[in-house]
Amino acid sequence: MVEFEKNNQEEYEDFGAEPQSRTIVVPGEVVATGEDFLAGEGARREGNEVIASRYGLSEKVGRVVKIIPFSGAFIPRRNNVIVGIVSDIVHSGWIVDIDYAQNGFLPLMESPRFVNKNEMDQFLAIGDVVAAKIWNVSPKGIDLAMKGKGLGKLEGGFTFRVNPSRVPRIIGREGSMINLIKDNTGCNVTIGQNGWIWVRGNDIDAELKARKAIEFIAEKVLVSGLTEKVERWFSENK
Repeated sequence: MVEFEKNNQEEYEDFGAEPQSRTIVVPGEVVATGEDFLAGEGARREGNEVIASRYGLSEKVGRVVKIIPFSGAFIPRRNNVIVGIVSDIVHSGWIVDIDYAQNGFLPLMESPRFVNKNEMDQFLAIGDVVAAKIWNVSPKGIDLAMKGKGLGKLEGGFTFRVNPSRVPRIIGREGSMINLIKDNTGCNVTIGQNGWIWVRGNDIDAELKARKAIEFIAEKVLVSGLTEKVERWFSENK
């Protein structure tokens, strides 16, 4: 079963429309004109114009204009799903490395079931891989939760990293791209908004095939007709 959060898909879901043609833009460049357009992520409105705020690929989805960065660091946001590694156990919860300047903190009360304080390492030990949701971001820290579908300890398989900016494209519209990978490999896949991906299949060959497909998508993220190219990749790599 492929697990991902709705917020991980938002790059490709505005107003139910298909993405229109994409073009490379630089900060300050006008990407759309008119009151009908809305400034999405990576863009801002100035008067009657929508302006690029960063270097990347402009995309119009319905009325929303957004700029997809070519690369970029993970910026934690509320409701992001992350894949992290337990790095320490404290009296009230677990410290989780989420590949960010700050670690995440998973409080004992946010575990999906009751855990005895004296047996915390039996539920989650240092080095365990987890899928968790960010429920609060503040100057004091990043709070995590593991209550929800697809969240929890990830056992078996392996993890690897892609650039976080490529995650929405790897997931695809309404999960279409990652479902394509699942259908062709039979693997379980959990994608973190922080760029860490967990894959588990029936055998190592299936897992490696899923990883290669994901890395293929990450490398071709700016290419149009990517779904057809991925389908062709699978037909050539049976």
